[in-house]
Amino acid sequence: MTEHIVIVEHDALSESVSAALKVLFDGEYRAEHGEWTPDRPYGYSPADVHTVIFHDSIAVAHVGFQRRVIRVGAREVTVAGTGGVLVHPDWRSDGVGRRVMAHAQQAMRDDDRVDFGYLGCREEVAPFYERTGWSRVNAVERHVSMIDANATVTSADGPILIFAAHADPGARAEQWPPGDIDLNGTPW
Repeated sequence: MTEHIVIVEHDALSESVSAALKVLFDGEYRAEHGEWTPDRPYGYSPADVHTVIFHDSIAVAHVGFQRRVIRVGAREVTVAGTGGVLVHPDWRSDGVGRRVMAHAQQAMRDDDRVDFGYLGCREEVAPFYERTGWSRVNAVERHVSMIDANATVTSADGPILIFAAHADPGARAEQWPPGDIDLNGTPW
């Protein structure tokens, strides 16, 4: 099998890449969450950028991110809100997750609009992200409810992790600012 990487803006998703992602996501989540749709994946915010590893024509791993300005304490920070991190069950423990994440992180570094990668996750998967260069931050997070767009959800539970996309202090702030976080939308 030939492995290849596709990094594509959401608006440029081809029918074949979209169909392959649907197979990947439906295989994992359809029974519990219904069919995957790229424009509103299971109620989460959609990705602006998709990073996909293919083995031949089969999508075996995906990381998506959406560019968004969020509020952290008194500052506005542009993040690559990261979600849709998924590796096909047959390809887990083969380094595919690490490789797809590395390519997504490089896409964040290459995007001068992004200060940090940002994600929330379950505690049991946080060590994977930490091994791939993400760091934990402790803060209260607010976001729009995925069920009711008029409601706000506030939480200090699950891990929040960040990835400094630009380490050049002349170009971007190196340090994550202190304070509570408002995602200014739904999570990723």
